[in-house]
Parts: sequence; structure tokens; C-alpha cells
Amino acid sequence: MLSSIHSMGLVGLEAYPVGAEVFVSRGMPAFDIVGLPDAAVKESRNRVAAVIKNCGFTFPSDKITVNLSPADKKKSGPLYDLPILLGILDNTGQLPVKDKDSVFIGELSLAGDVRPVNGALPMTISAKNYGYKRIYLPFDNAGEGGIVDGIDVIGIKHFNDIINILRGHTEYVPVKTPFVIEPDYEAIGDFSEIKGQEMALRAIEVAASGGHNMLFIGPPGSGKSMMAKRLPTVLPPLSFDEAISTTNIYSIAGLLSKNTPFIINRPFRSPHSSVSIAALAGGGTIPKPGEISLAHNGVLFLDEFTEFTRDAREALRQPIEDNIITIPRAAGTLTFPCSIMLVAAMNPCACGYLSDPKRYCRCSDAQIISYLNKISGPLLERIDIQVDIQPVEYASLEERKGSRTSAEMREKIIKAREIQQKRFANTQISCNARITPGMMADVCAMTDNARKLIREAFERLNMSARAYDRVLKVSRTIADLCGADIIDIPHIAESIQYRGLDRKYWGDDFV
Repeated sequence: MLSSIHSMGLVGLEAYPVGAEVFVSRGMPAFDIVGLPDAAVKESRNRVAAVIKNCGFTFPSDKITVNLSPADKKKSGPLYDLPILLGILDNTGQLPVKDKDSVFIGELSLAGDVRPVNGALPMTISAKNYGYKRIYLPFDNAGEGGIVDGIDVIGIKHFNDIINILRGHTEYVPVKTPFVIEPDYEAIGDFSEIKGQEMALRAIEVAASGGHNMLFIGPPGSGKSMMAKRLPTVLPPLSFDEAISTTNIYSIAGLLSKNTPFIINRPFRSPHSSVSIAALAGGGTIPKPGEISLAHNGVLFLDEFTEFTRDAREALRQPIEDNIITIPRAAGTLTFPCSIMLVAAMNPCACGYLSDPKRYCRCSDAQIISYLNKISGPLLERIDIQVDIQPVEYASLEERKGSRTSAEMREKIIKAREIQQKRFANTQISCNARITPGMMADVCAMTDNARKLIREAFERLNMSARAYDRVLKVSRTIADLCGADIIDIPHIAESIQYRGLDRKYWGDDFV
């Protein structure tokens, strides 16, 4: 007799059906698991044997063969404990499993407790798409799976819960997680706490409205980090699709819990400058998403930008251009989404006071050039908005009333995003920063005077084609903030100003 229990496997963000085929035959006692299992899967033998005995069943003293099909795909993790256990009990007639429309996923403790696994949400979505009607998940994972409509999600705390359901002693109650997006803005801080820096706040407003990358340059203590950390408070709430895709990534990374089964705030990731390339971009024998992907649909903030290794900085170039990151491995190539706002902050020189009007810079010309050259030209071109931050004057600090509140800024930004949503309806584009080259002519229509201005700027400032495109995209966002259908001279002029640091710090005539 052969028993087959349905489960799911996971490669990157893609889940696929796995069949736990169990055959118990006469012979010398053995317990073999085949089908490209990793060490964690092979260890299921000991956990399953202990649970069978501790839950009052008889462990067969025969030859047990478990095949995890398809056999050509690597199986990893302890999530197959539950289907293997059910397959053995079904094959030996101790607990018949007649339900062929269900998927079983879960790690087991030796006492039979069902422990959470990574990737429950993408596996639930995939199970639904493959036509399964029910999925049995660890209780701590049921909340994230319960957001998916069209499939019954059953949360299991202990193996005895499944026994009672399969024997008809109890009826299951599907878990349903309501989709409610109410971001907690107050816990982060507010832009009203920022004194002065009106030009920087305007640049943040433009960047957040269009999803543009930003670079802050300024002396220590000028407020670069403080402003960057408040960016999530002005970003629009996640849409349902954005929330699902973001939660998928956190699910496979194991960063969800029963208390936070769903991502409702736009991510804000701020890795330390000592982060490795694998931690930043993603990697491992079985690749997991890195900080770039964990910031998907949110903000990746890199403070002290020049202190990151050159390899780590240059690893950003392809992801922020293509909004995906590809990780090649011998077993195959995995792709993770990373539609992010890159926000970086750095000092203008090693001592930090090159641009400070009141403090003396101790760096030599050679030291300044060496420091600034840590940021390569190709990477700099991919940053749409550059902001020169100056120290706050004492009079600004004394003012009781700060700048605009986050709520006031967010209201304007949401209106600009709504214009973009209508513009890009029925496309995969979410904001102006993602405009494709083929759409530029139609989306970024200009007046004749605006066209003349950008032509002059292109020639005088020696812009590349990429820099030209990014100036136009930022101009489109500025026009949206003004409610203008056509890009005009003021929009182009402001956009060009946001690339002024190319000339101030990296120009040919610098020092």
C-alpha cells in the first residue's frame, strides 16, 4: 500500500506542490527519505518517530521509504514533518487520511506541538492556485495564511488537533485575517519635530511623491538621519497587492509572527555600514532575501554611505534600476522584488565639515577627492535627488513651532500618488520613478519653453541619457504636486537643482 500526503515546497518566492509518498514494507527496520532532502528534512525521521510514540501510536518496525516528489527539486526545512507523519500513520492504517483536497505543512516537536515555518503565505497562495480547498498550518502561521481568500486555513497547535479533525471528533473553523491597513505613523516620529531645513523637506516631499532615490550630504548633526527616519510617516498606505508582496518576502525570511502576521507599514530598513553583500543583496546556500528585498515597497536607508564597502554600494546599481535582484546559484537562479526608495546620507569629507560655514575642514584636497570618489559615477547617476544639508541656525532651534507636520505633507503626497495611479492604471508601474523609457514621451509631455530649458541644461551640464531621464521623471512628479498636466519651466528648473551636487562635489573643477 502506498500513501501520498500533499504538501508544498518553496524556492525563493515561488511555492510548488510536494507529495510526501510513504511506503512501509517488510524488511530490516529502516527509515529512508529520498527526493533531494537537505539535513533538516532528513532529521524529520527522529522527530516523527518520537511523535508517533508520544501520541499513542505504534512506530512500525519495518522498512519505511519516504519520497518527496518531484524528486528533482531540492527540499529544505522541517516543514515536511507533518505530512511524513500522516503518511506513515495512513499507510499503516492507524489514522486514515482520506482528505485529498488538503495540504499539510508544519514542523513537529518531540511532544507533538506544531511549530511555525517560514513561507506560509506564499505556500497558501500557491495551494489555492493549484486548486486545493484546505491548508493545515501551524497555529502561529495561520494568521498570515488567513489573508488569502478561496482556501480554508486551519491553524494547528498540536498533532492531536489534526487527529480529532480527521476522525470527525471536532470541526475546524477556518482562520480569516481581515485586511486592515492602518499604519502606525505616530510611533516613528513627525516632521514637525524638524527645525529649519525647509529646502530639504521640499525635496523629501518630491521624492516621496514619485518614489525617487535621494542622497543627503551635510556635516554631522545637521539632521540627515533624523529626516530620513521620518520618511515612512509621509508615504501613502500600502495597497492590498503591495501589502501581499511585502508580506510574502517577510514570510520566507521568517520575520512574521502570530502577533504581526501581516505587514501594514511600509518597510524602513537601515542596515549598519558593516553589512555583508549577502545580507544586503540576499544569499545563502538556499538564497534568502536581503535588506534590499526586505525594503520592498518601502525605504532602504544607508547612513554613512561611504562607510559601506565598495562591493556593497555597487551591488545596489542593478536592483535600483530594475526593481528586482537576481541571485545566481548552481541549483538555479532566484529573483526577489525590490521596488525601493534608496535614501543615503553621507558627510562631504572625512572630517565632515567641508560644507559647514562655521567650522574648519581639516582634510587635504587629496583626502577630499579620495573620500568623494568612494561614490562611483554610475551609482550617483541612479540617485534622482541630491540634497545639500546645512547646519541649523540657533534661531530655528529656538522656534516653538516646527516645520509642516507629517500629516500635512502626507496629504499632498497621497494626492500626487493618486494622479499617478490613474495615469498608470492597468500597468505594473506604481509611481513616476518607475516610468519605462517607452512611456517617457507620452507621460512627460513638456511645453516648448520647458523643452528648450532642459536642452540647454543637457548640453551645459554634460548630462548622460540616464541623468536626462531622471530629471524628466522628477519634473513629472513636481508637476503632479502642482496639479499640472504638462511639465513647464518651473518644474524643470527645480528638478535640475536637485542634481546640483554633481557639479559641487564631483565636478571637474572641484578643489
